[in-house]
Amino acid sequence: MTEHPAPARLDLRQDVALLTADIIDIFSVSGEEGRLADAVERALRGIPQLELTRDGDAIVARTSLGRDERVILAGHLDTVPLPTTDGALGTVPSYWPSGAPGEGILYGRGATDMKGGVAVQLALAAGLFDGGAEPDKDVTFVFYDHEEVEGVKSGLGRLVRNHGDLLEGDFAILLEPTHGTVEGGCNGTIRFEATTLGEAAHSARAWMGSNAIHAAAPILARLAAYEPQTVTVDGLDYRESLNAVRVHGGTAGNVIPDRCVVEINYRFAPDKSMEQAEAHVRALLEGFDLVRTDGANGARPGLNHPAAASFVAAVGAEPKPKYGWTDVARFSELGVPAVNFGPGDALLAHKDDEHVDADAVRDCLRALRTWLGV
Repeated sequence: MTEHPAPARLDLRQDVALLTADIIDIFSVSGEEGRLADAVERALRGIPQLELTRDGDAIVARTSLGRDERVILAGHLDTVPLPTTDGALGTVPSYWPSGAPGEGILYGRGATDMKGGVAVQLALAAGLFDGGAEPDKDVTFVFYDHEEVEGVKSGLGRLVRNHGDLLEGDFAILLEPTHGTVEGGCNGTIRFEATTLGEAAHSARAWMGSNAIHAAAPILARLAAYEPQTVTVDGLDYRESLNAVRVHGGTAGNVIPDRCVVEINYRFAPDKSMEQAEAHVRALLEGFDLVRTDGANGARPGLNHPAAASFVAAVGAEPKPKYGWTDVARFSELGVPAVNFGPGDALLAHKDDEHVDADAVRDCLRALRTWLGV
């Protein structure tokens, strides 16, 4: 494990919006979560009622009160890289345009995705036993690394492999940004590479070769003409999408390209397995060399589970589907019904002006405290 000579300190009992700013101020781009993980571990070790386990830069903190029900509150510590645009606000350190910390809008990388949610987790953990009170459910807090990169690096996936027993529960909430509304389940995702081949030649004598980029045109045409479905699953409408997301081809400006690769991403409703999703794409692009490069199943909403139903009732807003893939799918594979619920607008995630309203973070904390009886 990487040593960090000057661990940051987090005050978990300050206003949760100010705590969010402090967490943003700790740089934690994927692969460099160590300093934030150290700060989270150090802060949680000050709560004697929590049992802590650390695995790399992932931390699990659990109560053991003997309750009939255990809920999991999970969130990732990492962010995507910082903006490269001059003057971008969604960077590190955090920024309060109002000039008054804790008031109005908070800008910074991870403000939405998802350091506001992590701040809510930590504030909840700090307040579970205030004044001699105890939650009416046992609670597992999960903080993990490497969410914003390829799935094989996932800190949550590593926890499943190394400490799966610590992730057992009756219901899980992933504090991804949902604008304070419960979002059930998630779409699955699958990626392919479609390759076309040609013959290289000097571009001044193009008739001597065969252009692999031109040969990819029918792939793009089929994708452009494709009409994605909207699929109703357990009462929620999941919108699908199927798109070319990147094209590679060519070696030089005076060479006819002999190879072209089109990268394709299909976001599919949770009524389909990954195998069914793959068959669907292969049927659409029949005749082309297609290789699956990555994929993850979606998760059904699970809103009929009693714990999920009680949580939806406590939040009080009509639940919505989650279009993007999230780690609720990992909990679903473990047999734990899971939903997304967190502060901030998911449409602001990864943007150069990423931000969250301070009151949205406070409202999220308030809703979870009410539901947990603390």
